[in-house]
Amino acid sequence: MIQSAPQPAFCRDCFTPAGTGRRCRACGSPRILAHDELFALSVAHIDCDAFYASIEKRDDPSLADKPVIIGGARRGVVSTACYIARIKGVRSAMPMFQALKLCPDAVVVRPNMEKYVAVGREIRERMLEMTPLVEPISIDEAFLDLSGTEKLHGAPPAVMLARFARSIEKEIGITVSVGLSFNKFLAKIASDQDKPRGFSVIGRAEAVGFLAPQPVSLIWGVGKALERRLGEDGIRTIGQLQRMEETELARRYGSMGLRLARLARADDRRAVDPRHDAKSIGAETTFNDDIADLAALRPILRRLCEKAAGRLKRANLAAHTVTLKLKSADFRLRTRARHLSDPTRLADRIFRSAEELLAREIDGTAYRLIGVSLSQFADPILADPDDLLDPAAAKRAAAEAAIDKVRDRFGRAAVEHGLTFRRES
Repeated sequence: MIQSAPQPAFCRDCFTPAGTGRRCRACGSPRILAHDELFALSVAHIDCDAFYASIEKRDDPSLADKPVIIGGARRGVVSTACYIARIKGVRSAMPMFQALKLCPDAVVVRPNMEKYVAVGREIRERMLEMTPLVEPISIDEAFLDLSGTEKLHGAPPAVMLARFARSIEKEIGITVSVGLSFNKFLAKIASDQDKPRGFSVIGRAEAVGFLAPQPVSLIWGVGKALERRLGEDGIRTIGQLQRMEETELARRYGSMGLRLARLARADDRRAVDPRHDAKSIGAETTFNDDIADLAALRPILRRLCEKAAGRLKRANLAAHTVTLKLKSADFRLRTRARHLSDPTRLADRIFRSAEELLAREIDGTAYRLIGVSLSQFADPILADPDDLLDPAAAKRAAAEAAIDKVRDRFGRAAVEHGLTFRRES
């Protein structure tokens, strides 16, 4: 009788090769990672667990066992929440008053973007020690391609990723979840399977079967509107998409139909692209005369947001972070940032975020420069999903798309926003 080779496996805590037992024979840990293709896969997605909240708990141990919500005042929205709060139903972008109804004992912490960005940068640097092929998609997550790195590091990608996760936990004080597969689409799905402190693997042999029973919303780019349209057509699972012809899906849903057909069959040919690591895209202007009045600054800021959004669109990117830059008459620099729950490429949404930041800085100070920058780039397919809290957002997005088309054909001056119609002198 021919015996099959043992399944590749190792301990995620001490990295010792594992046998068939449920615990590591070396350290006794139950965290055994086993998969038939474990050492044959090299595309990973790393996602920090409840990033902002984890950093706050790290820095204030008294919060360790408490539900923590990161966000603004009671009239604001939830930026993120720890897993204790999530169990109570708290979610990102939820109005704060609603979150506190669900979790009244939560500790609310205002976001500290400077601190989060610094930690994100440290984690990014450690990723780059494993491979130069790192594609950030937000402040706390990235894709990595570790193909060809085994000889360099003396270990297969799976082991390198496990070592990375342990070092982040021990040395930085937060946890990450890892997804490993053969393409970006599945690696991202895998990283969501076992949070927090997870490590999930989706191999080639199982990919199509794994996807079949999943809801269509699991596919990147399927927001509420498209999910609803698919449901109206009787399509609710990825398996139903797998059984449809690519040409039929293209006829029904255009270019998105082609995307649905390919991803449903686990076909994602996008390479991990480190060029997405560009620092920022933005626009700024210096005034002839210093300005302290909000009413005078708003139209200038609106025009700058339109310029920045245009550059973002031309680069085929979306951005998670909006940063306002102000320089006072005495050349003191102020920067204020807001991390968006979903990436954007819309001037309207960029302006609304930047305007709120600006309003807080109107304190009698006269400014000689104002600017807005966009960073923490993401795949544009993920940008600006339907906003159930703001039904008018979809109309504004459609209007902006129409304006973009007119400007592309007739020039930027062909259409102007009402706020900017009266130009500053």
